[in-house]
Formats: sequence, structure tokens, C-alpha cells
Amino acid sequence: MFELGREFMKLFAGDRPKSHGDGLTGGDTTLLELLDLNLLRQEAKAADVAAGRISANDKAQRRLDAAMVWREVARRSGDAVALRKAACAAETACAALDPHRRPDAWARARCEQAFAGLLGAELFGDPGLDAAAAATFREARGVARGGLSAALADVGVALVAGREELAKGDAAAAWAAAARFNAPIAAMDAMTRRSGAARPLAAEARLMRADLLCGWGARLKDETLLRAAIDDAAAAADRLDLAYEPLTWARAEILRGQGLALWGEATGDIDAVAAGATTLAGALDHLTRDHSPLDWARTQLALAHALQTLGDASADERAYEQAVTCYDRANLVLKDAPATPLRGLAAGERAMCLARSAELTGDLAVLDTAETALKIELSNLQPRRDPVAWALVQLHLARLYEARVDITGKDHGERAAAVMALDAALDVFGDYGLRSLSVMANEALERLRAGPAPKRTAV
Repeated sequence: MFELGREFMKLFAGDRPKSHGDGLTGGDTTLLELLDLNLLRQEAKAADVAAGRISANDKAQRRLDAAMVWREVARRSGDAVALRKAACAAETACAALDPHRRPDAWARARCEQAFAGLLGAELFGDPGLDAAAAATFREARGVARGGLSAALADVGVALVAGREELAKGDAAAAWAAAARFNAPIAAMDAMTRRSGAARPLAAEARLMRADLLCGWGARLKDETLLRAAIDDAAAAADRLDLAYEPLTWARAEILRGQGLALWGEATGDIDAVAAGATTLAGALDHLTRDHSPLDWARTQLALAHALQTLGDASADERAYEQAVTCYDRANLVLKDAPATPLRGLAAGERAMCLARSAELTGDLAVLDTAETALKIELSNLQPRRDPVAWALVQLHLARLYEARVDITGKDHGERAAAVMALDAALDVFGDYGLRSLSVMANEALERLRAGPAPKRTAV
């Protein structure tokens, strides 16, 4: 990877922006995707050195360069320290710039601060960071005179607004949220010929929109929204070069695979779910754990969900076993990032796979394992900090209790424990407007209150 990056820099030395000579990329952030996480950390340290050098020209820009590298480190690793370094470097860059003399540069640094906040909200489930980022983006937009800084600020404002409306809005709100991205994406597309940084940023903006549409579509079970997300991710991938932008290309393919699997689930098209699983497996062929641990873990989770859906459709125990394997692989990364909401979601979905496998085989030992793991995860979660993840674990735990009563035909308090867990989960789902999860919890409550299920015969 090191040699590839060096040869690439030599080949395109005339096209790259002149910057400091430190590190592998020499300050060119468009080359960061060629570095694995270890080399990326070294690049971030080199950027800090370049920014702190007394003889450095334009120290504010050097600080901004360092902020972008540290944010990418945090994005790939979930490292809170790296994210704090990114935010601090961006703030220092802002302080060194005069918004009246260099408005666009100042606005770009403020956008970088805001994007660090958005990443923190995503990684650690802190909605307060979204609100702070929104204010920062609006401030940057008010100063920027145009160009890339203005487009980035508009993208940031659109993303925060979409996130805020996602929990409570309907399909009309989803399309309105997606439309806010149109103008800034078109502006960045128009800048690609004169700015090398515009093309990957335009692709990132498309992926932000696709991710929002995917979230809306999954929550509302809306086939049209999911299809739009698939098309957006495919459009982003088509504009990227796998050889030079491997990570953004992989992220686009991951979103496309997720969208296909969710669309197939919503429409009952198992071939689409299988196509989504194939797309995700193909993305993993071009994405290693060393290159981007969190992206690799998210892909494993998406693949596990697709396999789980295939298992639900076919009652095939092997599909559940493969899904559990994917969850276990993802946990190799998530165990080192305990603060991320993904860990709780992964633990809950893994338990559901084991519960369904136990129902097919009648193996109570599988249920014991799943229940123990889920209770451990529940003890690690903080309801006030991440109420939705906590409620999801309660929902999955209730499903395990129900499965045990269903398999054995005996109730040793599991039914009452399941009802209590579901009541707690319903309160959270109602507060956050999570309709599909509320329906799932209500259906489970109706089953439990209807009386004992007939005893199943073990296979």
C-alpha cells in the first residue's frame, strides 16, 4: 500500500495541489483512501508536525489538513481521541483565519468542525452534537461566498435536517429532505473539472442522501424510497474509480447492497435480498479489516441482516448460522468501540438469529447462550444516552423469553419478564416515532397475552 501511494503521487505530481511535503500524501487529502488505518494514523501525525512547524506557510490550512486526516481516522476506527484531535485542529484553523479577509477558507474550516460533530453523533449516539453541527453549518453558509465551502455547508444543513425529521416524518418529508441535496450536489459536480477535491465530496454527498433515503425507506417500508436510495448509491459508485478511491467506492456498494436487501424484504422479493447479500460480499472483497475496521464491521452487519432475512424466508438454519458468524466477525471490531450504538444493535440481532435457530432445532442451549450475551450487553448500555439501542435489546430479550416458552410449553416467569421488557421498549419507540418497531412490540405483546402457545416438538 505504501509503494502504491508513493508511485501514484509521482504519477500525478503535476495535478496535485502544492502543500507540505510531510507524510505519504504530502498534504493531498484525495490520496488518503490509498492508506490503511495504520498508515493513516502516521499521516495524521505527519500533518500535525507540518502544522506545528515554525517555518510553515499558511498554518491555518495545515491545521485544516490535519483535521481532515484525523476525522478520517476516527471515521474508520471509532476512536474518540482521534475525533477530538480533528475537532481541535479545525477549531484552531478557524481561530487563525479572518472571516472577512478569507471568508471561504474560514467557512471551510467551520464546516470541518461541524462534520466532526456529525461523526461524533453517529459514532456515539449523541443527538446534541447534531444540533451544534447544524448551527455551525448555518454560520459557515452565512459567511461563504460560494464555491466548495458553500456547497459543503448546504450539504451539512440538509443532512442534519434529514436526521432530525427521520424519526417522525412521513414519505413526503423524506422526499423533501432528499431534495435539499440537489443544489449542492449539482454545484460540486460542476466544480469537478477545476477542483480535484470536488468529485469525492460530491460522491460523499450522494451517499449521505442515499443513507437517509435508506433509513426512511426501512422505517416506512416504502419501496420507492428504497429504490431511490439504491439508485443514488449506484450513481455514486459509477462516478468513482475503484483503483484510486477504493474506500468511497466500497461505501457506495455497501449502501447499494443494504438497499437491495431492504427493498427485497419490503417487497417479499427473495431474489433481491440474495442480490443484496451478493453485493455486500463483493464489497468485502475490496475492503479489508486493516483498511477500515468500522466500514468492514458495518458491512458484516449488513450482510448478517440479509442472511437473516433469507433464513426467515426459507426456514434454513444454515442461513442463521452464517448470519451469526457475520455478527461475530463484526464484534471483533465493535468490542473495541463499546460506546457505539452499533454494538447493542449487533448483539440484539445476533440473539434473534440464535432464537430462530433454537426454534428450528429445539436446542435450548442455544437460547441460554443468546440470553446470557444479551443480558451482558443490556448491562453495558445507558438508557439515557442511547434509549433506542436499549429498547431494541429489550425487544430482542423479550423475543428470547417468548421462544423459550414456545419451545418448552412451560412458563417459569419468562412470559411476565417478556411483557415487562416489551412495555419498556414500547415507551421508547413511541417517544421516538418508530412505528415499525412499535408494531413489532405490540404484536409480541398480543401473542404473549393471548395465552400459552402449544408445545413444540424438538427436531
